Amino acid sequence: MRFEFPLALAAVLVISASACSKNEPETVTQSADAGADPVAEAPDMAPNPFLEESELYFSFPRFDRIADEHYAPAFELGMAEHMAEIEAIAGQEEAPTLDNTVIPLERSGAMLDRVSRVFFAMASAHTNDVIEEVRSEMAPKLSAHRDRILLNEDLFARVKALYDQRDSMELDPESYRLIGEYYKDFVRAGALLSGEDKETLKALNAELASRQTSFSQNVLNEVNELAIVVDSVEELAGLSEEAIAAAKLAAEEREMPGKYVLPLLNTSGQPSLSSLENRALRQRIHETSLSRGSRGGEFDNRENLTRIARIRAERAQLLGYEDHAHYGLERTTAGTREAVNERLASLAPAAVANARREEADLQDMVDSEGGNFELASWDWDYYTEKVRKARYDFDASQLRPYFELDSVLNNGVFFAAEKVYGLTFKERTDEFPVYQEDVRVWEVFDADGSTLAMFIGDFYARSSKRGGAWMNAYVSQSNLLG
Repeated sequence: MRFEFPLALAAVLVISASACSKNEPETVTQSADAGADPVAEAPDMAPNPFLEESELYFSFPRFDRIADEHYAPAFELGMAEHMAEIEAIAGQEEAPTLDNTVIPLERSGAMLDRVSRVFFAMASAHTNDVIEEVRSEMAPKLSAHRDRILLNEDLFARVKALYDQRDSMELDPESYRLIGEYYKDFVRAGALLSGEDKETLKALNAELASRQTSFSQNVLNEVNELAIVVDSVEELAGLSEEAIAAAKLAAEEREMPGKYVLPLLNTSGQPSLSSLENRALRQRIHETSLSRGSRGGEFDNRENLTRIARIRAERAQLLGYEDHAHYGLERTTAGTREAVNERLASLAPAAVANARREEADLQDMVDSEGGNFELASWDWDYYTEKVRKARYDFDASQLRPYFELDSVLNNGVFFAAEKVYGLTFKERTDEFPVYQEDVRVWEVFDADGSTLAMFIGDFYARSSKRGGAWMNAYVSQSNLLG
């Protein structure tokens, strides 16, 4: 088991989640003492579904049996079991080999892996107060758990010994690379630091995990809190009938009859800005969106953001990097901060020139309609659509019926997957439990007709779900683990 929390890996059983409006056509990480035992005593785990691997096809999670109260005890026992496995590996007297060190590391932490995958998926896709409490509690504990492994001197000595002699070992390419990746994991986690610096690093990691958790919680909470309330339907002129109906339903769900609510998405720009005729409402939506995290009050994220940046900088320098950018980019395609900046610098002049041309065109449109104002950021999307219509007779709203969700899936995504890779998809509505009524399940078949994966789709926005689109794995593909 590689040591990353939360886990989001390529998978055999995956969830694809996005936060599109259900009523609109679709276009398709940890304050426990770092040296403390993760469990004081074993909790009562008899009914806990995370104790064993699911018996369903592809180990499909038993969402029908998983309850919020199962997560915390499963995390505690999972960390305890994982640490016992790690100590057994590190405490061996035999010289390190692939079979007695790396392979057991790969096999370790099965229960912790099971609960982590489900929990962090739910924390993003279908959270609630209990899950958020568990996130806050477990973030520093998981950070400390990871540090206890990656800063274990005996374990690192075994990994380093294998790394130093891997060129003389008869290894297949996969095993050769795996040893190298483990070594890099340990070094990047601080295994080469002095004892005093390791303690400093542990404290930084614990605070960073808690701060990052708090940051993400504040983002979701404030998005829900700052939904735009509109008093009359006339103010929504320009929106589609579907969007207006969705706004009315959102108000009813908030027990605000007779009003309309426009929930904010996680992006700075909001989709409604491209069609709302009411300029004052466009300004209100845009400024509210940009104010998130800096308005003061319970969900203000400025302190979190400042502290996260400082911790990352201090940690990077402690680990021998110039700054966090160099640390974060080291294992990416770009590799260095300089490479990223060079690419951005090459793009910026052309992008700015194009933006200025667009700005002039948009201002001309404002003036031609008798608008006695200077183009502002909340006008940009609205007048972009007007320019497209005037120049090309193009109306994006007329395309929406062609991008209905099932059409995009069947005639777009699944069609392309079959043509390119030979994959086919069959929706399953039988024995697979889901965590929310809108979630759908497909069985994925390879070109030879054999089952390749299960695909779980979760496509609609809701207040319990973070914005954006992402993929998480519930069960990862592994030749070793089956």
